[in-house]
Amino acid sequence: MKRSPVALLGAAALVAGSALFSSPAAAGGHGQPGSPRTVADGLLTPLKLAVSQHGRMYVSQNFAGELTRILPNGTKTPVVTVPGEEVGGVSEHRGTVYWTTTGEGSAKVFAQRPGRGPQQIADLFAYESTRNPDARTTYGFRDLPQACAAQFPASSPASYTGIVESHPYATLPAGRRTLVADAAANAIFSVGPRGQVRTLATLPAVGTVATAEALQAQGMPACAAGHTYYFEFVPTDIERGRDGSLYVTSLPGGPEDASLGARGGVFKIDPRSGQARKVAGGFVGAVDLALLPDGRIAVAELFGGADGAGQVTMVRPRSSYRRTLDLASPAAVEWKGSRRHGSLYVTTDTFTGGEPAPVGKVQVLSFGSHRKHHHRR
Repeated sequence: MKRSPVALLGAAALVAGSALFSSPAAAGGHGQPGSPRTVADGLLTPLKLAVSQHGRMYVSQNFAGELTRILPNGTKTPVVTVPGEEVGGVSEHRGTVYWTTTGEGSAKVFAQRPGRGPQQIADLFAYESTRNPDARTTYGFRDLPQACAAQFPASSPASYTGIVESHPYATLPAGRRTLVADAAANAIFSVGPRGQVRTLATLPAVGTVATAEALQAQGMPACAAGHTYYFEFVPTDIERGRDGSLYVTSLPGGPEDASLGARGGVFKIDPRSGQARKVAGGFVGAVDLALLPDGRIAVAELFGGADGAGQVTMVRPRSSYRRTLDLASPAAVEWKGSRRHGSLYVTTDTFTGGEPAPVGKVQVLSFGSHRKHHHRR
């Protein structure tokens, strides 16, 4: 029923087309950065990024099937290349690099410790095949009259339950375990030191009231107007806050551009109960987030902004604060710094001009003094 999140991103890029042009970040004001500094370019679909304490960057070039190490001076070196598969979900902790691979009937997590070669630490497709955490979740319309539901074609039914599918999209080292946001399984998985996998949270469907215009645009029967369509959650990134709570971006299923509204959100998850609650919304193509020391959250909106060119949006939960940085097609954001100053690393130009091309960049924006509490990663 569902296409790969990466395929959906590519399709949305084609819709945006030439609107995906680069524009400078907003400058000035307390807590606002200056212009971005480019540290690397020539990247193909840099959808995920990790930055070590020493400034070494790891970028997944997903469509190329390559994980690339980038030194602070911009020198690039392939870490791993997997022809015919997608490489993504990169993270780093104390020199150990984590990443994921996704192929036909395959979804795995790897780690490479200093001085060692790559090691597979989990087979998520095998786990998904036997457990399928969202098997009991109903997606689509839940309350349509039978006469209306019967008008939907068999290839696109009015409702369905979670299918067996795995697409690990983000990883997060957490002590002896590795957390994984699986965009196709609609779940957060926890991988133990011996490769054992368990479901930390099964994420809720995201409801949107269907309008007559939206139904016509999607080729759906008009009788469903006014009913709520429940999209798949599609988690795209995961970070841990100071209190141990998890913060996850949601790129709801369906059109990933703004044609059905700004439906993306940031959710806070209790790792003990697995319960999720929305803390920020109104994003278009929410694919990554970073927690800043002053309590703000930076969200990469791949297709955000008035023209769909993309932006990074800074929000503060439980407040009306909202600021945007105009960066072209941003796919990943990472924060590195102290309470007083730091840098926001962003991969940009991910889908410039529609068709994916090796024009992606890693850019750095420097921030000044920060106050309030610090989010520990």
